[in-house]
Amino acid sequence: MERDLRSLGKKFKNKLELIEVVLFDIDGILTNGLIHWDGMEIGYNRATHAQDGYGMKLLMDAGIKVGVISGGDSLGVKKRFKENLNLDYVFLGNEDKRKAYLKVLELGHEDKNILYMGDELFDIPLLKKAGFSATVPNAGHEVREAVDYITLRESGQACAREVMDILRYAKGIFPVIPTFSSL
Repeated sequence: MERDLRSLGKKFKNKLELIEVVLFDIDGILTNGLIHWDGMEIGYNRATHAQDGYGMKLLMDAGIKVGVISGGDSLGVKKRFKENLNLDYVFLGNEDKRKAYLKVLELGHEDKNILYMGDELFDIPLLKKAGFSATVPNAGHEVREAVDYITLRESGQACAREVMDILRYAKGIFPVIPTFSSL
């Protein structure tokens, strides 16, 4: 089953046009929620989807700030989001995500300018406050009731990219796709 993301961009255009910052929960959104032990050197680790990472780069290239807020804090997470993707905002190690959200507001953004995507009960305060919110189909019913949009894609299966593409279409962000003739 496929959704027309361009049509969804039009449907949510009024809210999405205002978005300046996109924030994601990690476990259960950017990952499938499974955490595995990789030994003492690395600790607990997760697998993320490459399409989500590329979507983040597309948004950052378009001037949108991108970040993660997670209760988890491992070497693998730091390497992926701080070093590899070089996200604008990386808040790790605190399940009370309200503090990180408030820091983003202190940087001059308003609730209406923030898109937040999360899947757990402690994400609900941010989901209700953000200008646009999204979750995954396997989130609990309280979370699904609190959001503007529920993805078709499951946790860790480029569900964040689905939301980022809807945002891109709403804001008219179309990256240049190189061709061989442009070499």
